[in-house]
Amino acid sequence: MSATNTATSFGQVARSLHWLTALLILSAIGLGLYAEGLPHDSSEALAAKAEVFSIHKTIGMAAFLVALVRIVWALTQPKPAPIHPERKAETLLAELIHWSLYIAMLVMPLSGWVHHAAVEGFAPILWPFGQDLPFVPKSETVAQAASLIHLLSSKLLIGSILLHVLGALKHAIIDRDGTLARMVSGRSVGRPGPHPVAPALIAVAIYAAGASVALTLAPVSPENATVPARTAAPSASSAGNWQVQTGTLGFSVLQMGADVGGSFANWQADIQFDEQPTNGSHGKVKVTIDTTSLSLGSVTEQAKGADFFDTANHATAIFEADILPAASGYEARGTLALRGQTQPVSLPFTLAIDGDIATMTGSTTLDRRAFGIGASYGDEATVGFNVGVTVELTAKRAQ
Repeated sequence: MSATNTATSFGQVARSLHWLTALLILSAIGLGLYAEGLPHDSSEALAAKAEVFSIHKTIGMAAFLVALVRIVWALTQPKPAPIHPERKAETLLAELIHWSLYIAMLVMPLSGWVHHAAVEGFAPILWPFGQDLPFVPKSETVAQAASLIHLLSSKLLIGSILLHVLGALKHAIIDRDGTLARMVSGRSVGRPGPHPVAPALIAVAIYAAGASVALTLAPVSPENATVPARTAAPSASSAGNWQVQTGTLGFSVLQMGADVGGSFANWQADIQFDEQPTNGSHGKVKVTIDTTSLSLGSVTEQAKGADFFDTANHATAIFEADILPAASGYEARGTLALRGQTQPVSLPFTLAIDGDIATMTGSTTLDRRAFGIGASYGDEATVGFNVGVTVELTAKRAQ
């Protein structure tokens, strides 16, 4: 049995890729529809929903890669000619559906992948790669556009699959012409002939129009990055002898094995620091954090909820510490009051001072359970216990 196509038959490679692609695409569609209908009214339900979506995304990535291989293979092979070229309308429709399938097999999973890469926080892909894509920023605008394209292409793909299956059944049951047998067993059927070009152009035009509509409908977010880049501190206090000019306060946590990053947009720092220590201390710092300014990608609202930061009841977190010398720089040693709990925290950091400008970088690791965050998520496989905290800021000496 030949591995390659002929003018009247499909080879073993083409047939294997066809059925593998069909299996992956149908599995991804089924899981996606099933996940959409799952409840998310409790932490357990939301975790189950996220797990199904993770499997859906992982299979979708596999479907995209297999479909890409299939299409590249098809472009290098002879394409078996239509069995009934004299039936012009039927042949045109069949070719249009085939091209629609080819395009949707790439556009639907790729747009889903772009959406996943543009946001943070929900249902990671269960492969060691694929969480991000080159040239895809963390952007609500990009995510919304990709989501709309994904939704539209999924409808076109489902419609194309239904028409494709109905056409195959017609050929098998009514025409009995061996069309289905060409893809099942590799039977040689028909006679060599040309393929019309118009269906490919029509299919491309349909998807291009759909993408244009999706891009037009996508809302434009005033801030593209879901995790803000280095920005001006919104409320730097003048109580200390150093005033924060710019900075970021971020954190990261493992969700289902994937690293998810978030940040707080609004916070203020009162810094009292002297280069020369007094009684072993360089000064003090007090950081007040508006927890309602939390951003954690697609799960921001969940993170603000009662199971996690509970921002409705605990809108402010406060870190107060002494600034002490340390082996590799400095250490802010004190307490963090968060979500009604106060725990000791140590934040090692480095500091570079150039005249009246100081640049600080620090990081530490907290256990979310110490603050009652995500108490119902007792399995670290769903949400990690350790939370990495990073601080970067530039401050100016007060005159």
